[in-house]
Amino acid sequence: MKELLTKNLEVKDKFNYEFHKKVDSYENTFLSRPICLRLWSSFFVILPIFIQAPWVRLEPISALCFTFVILFGAFILNQKGKNKWFIVISLLLGVSGSWLGGCLFWGWLSPFPILHIPVEAVVFPLALVGLGTNWKIGSSFYISSLFGTAVTDITIFLIGIMDQWREVITADAETAPLILQNTSENLIHIKSLSIIVFVGLILWFISKEIFDSATVNTTSGKALLVSSYVIQTTLIVDGIFIFLAILQPTFSGLV
Repeated sequence: MKELLTKNLEVKDKFNYEFHKKVDSYENTFLSRPICLRLWSSFFVILPIFIQAPWVRLEPISALCFTFVILFGAFILNQKGKNKWFIVISLLLGVSGSWLGGCLFWGWLSPFPILHIPVEAVVFPLALVGLGTNWKIGSSFYISSLFGTAVTDITIFLIGIMDQWREVITADAETAPLILQNTSENLIHIKSLSIIVFVGLILWFISKEIFDSATVNTTSGKALLVSSYVIQTTLIVDGIFIFLAILQPTFSGLV
């Protein structure tokens, strides 16, 4: 009996040691703190709006090639020390997938909105596989970004301004503001505003549920946090663009 109790205590001590060791490894990992993870996840959601979007319109090939720069950066960090940088590396892998899909669509296929989600989902199968590996943080970032984009596109379709997509993309500098003005007028209706508010509430509820189910001391928990942060940021960005579309259409682009 004494030997059995001793053995059980040894197993328990070993378990506690491994658990605390794992927690400590997260504490010593870059972006391990939720606030840092939130800031960088949000930053990588906003990045395409101010950098990728204008870049890919002017130089689509060089913007596309930057995907490999992101991957190379992840590779270099991996060589420096995988355990310390693995959250950053994983996040960069997810960003590279979103960047690749965005460049392919907005560089060459933007007049065809029906192709938006299929092209953005170019590495979706790899992301699904990644959810079952240690790289699930990056996979969660990519899949959540894709989900947010899909919801935005569906909302555009439901409020009836999808037809203006192609017109705005192909219009010249003089015609585009007029189309955007008509688009903004279509938004100021009870039906359109109700759909926007309803979709916004659903997104916020989903992000909150994901956030509440996450823990900070596991890779899976951090992946859930990233998903929540990405959806929240997408919701905020979409809200800003809708506000601009109503207030000043020429500043908003196509909502």
